Amino acid sequence: MSGAAVHPTAVVDPGARLGKGVEVGAYAVIGPDVEIGDGTWLGPHVVVRGPTRIGRDNRVFQFCSLGDAPQHVAYRGEPTRLEIGDRNVIREYCTINRGTVEGGGLTRLGDDNFLMAYCHVAHDCRIGDRTVFANATSLAGHVHIGDWAFLGGFTLVHQYCRIGAHCMTGVNTKLYKDVPPFVTVAGERGTPHGINVRGLRRRGFTDEQIVAIKRAYKTLYHSGLRLQDALAELRRAGRTSPHVALFAEFIEASKRSIVR
Repeated sequence: MSGAAVHPTAVVDPGARLGKGVEVGAYAVIGPDVEIGDGTWLGPHVVVRGPTRIGRDNRVFQFCSLGDAPQHVAYRGEPTRLEIGDRNVIREYCTINRGTVEGGGLTRLGDDNFLMAYCHVAHDCRIGDRTVFANATSLAGHVHIGDWAFLGGFTLVHQYCRIGAHCMTGVNTKLYKDVPPFVTVAGERGTPHGINVRGLRRRGFTDEQIVAIKRAYKTLYHSGLRLQDALAELRRAGRTSPHVALFAEFIEASKRSIVR
């Protein structure tokens, strides 16, 4: 714990490893097999159980629970793990569980993500970089979220679903199928509502790139083609547009089918 500032009421297991500049707030509990990178701040009453690795410069607010056992009826205490990257902000009352053997043993949160209060990330989820989860967003087990996704408040995602990069969901959205990259969805059944144009422009996508993505969306959702025929058209368009190619590859890899 060289260089760490630990409140006298906090309980830190001797087997935990805390980097330089780590701060641990009042009444926090850090278990064995926990590694916390330099500059990370844990607020009061945060609980971290291992095996868990947290990277550098994260901010974890009060009453969060990180790395506890997965909520899975088949879990029997196997040493699965949680990995959290760098510069994430995890607000009050968030819960992120470790993985299961069935799911590969790992739950992972990437870098530069922002989880607002009361979010839940279940076992074996994989979350990319620079995502935003608004308040009370909940992911069931084995969910994969691509980079730059924005999930509106109270979004609920069914187990094994995938949400592609740059997607956006509206408030109270429920998802039971995969959402292709760039798509905006909302409502009780995750209905598609075009592409996330504003988000793409903020991230530096050119007008030409956005037009190509819009055409791909229209091919998939407004052409009247069957899914396999639309996918064939997208593959052809993807030869000249890497973003359309990504769109097609995501759909082709879907095991739960896509929102449509």
